[in-house]
Amino acid sequence: MPEVRIQAEPRTEFGKGAARRTRRAGRVPAVIYGHGAQTRHLTLPSHDLMLALKTPNVLIRLEGLPGRAGLALPKAVQRDPIKGFLEHVDLIEVRRGEKVTVDIPVRVHGEVFPGGLLDQQLVQISVEAEATHLPDGVDVDVEGMEIGTQVLARDLALPEGTTLQGDPESLVLHVTAQPTAEQIEAELGEAAPEAEAAPEAPPAPPAAAETPAPGPAEGE
Repeated sequence: MPEVRIQAEPRTEFGKGAARRTRRAGRVPAVIYGHGAQTRHLTLPSHDLMLALKTPNVLIRLEGLPGRAGLALPKAVQRDPIKGFLEHVDLIEVRRGEKVTVDIPVRVHGEVFPGGLLDQQLVQISVEAEATHLPDGVDVDVEGMEIGTQVLARDLALPEGTTLQGDPESLVLHVTAQPTAEQIEAELGEAAPEAEAAPEAPPAPPAAAETPAPGPAEGE
């Protein structure tokens, strides 16, 4: 996987106000940690970082920080839930030759046998690989797969130097039969009674008018 070079700057201001000023200036607050070193606070250019993060498990070479340039992988990315812009990024420092565990996407290609329906259970899997040679995904060819065919995690053709993490018997995808029109109608018919609204309860009878207690008779 190629390295993406990004110019970093040390961050000396903290708090929500400082973070907002950083983002208004076109940069993203970030931290980098790992290998027992002290956590370092920095900022990264928003545009460059957003482009880099389009690649899964992108390897970032940070430049401009005191000392030598460091290699890092994105660990956690926070985005604005409405506008989608980057709010904060956690990076983990890695070294050449070091093994790391990451999640990679499962990419499906092709069309299953006519009459079959593809059911993909896992869209990503966990693997271990050398930090500077991380795969960008694993491909599965489903062209012509017949009904009943299934692919387990252990069946995936991982790139050389990559090993599977987790349960090798995990179901990645399988091919089922497409439901017939009769089956769909039967399912809809069974669901219809449940969907009917319950009859409204009769209105409650009006409350009886309270009769005021008699007051004391004159002269008492």
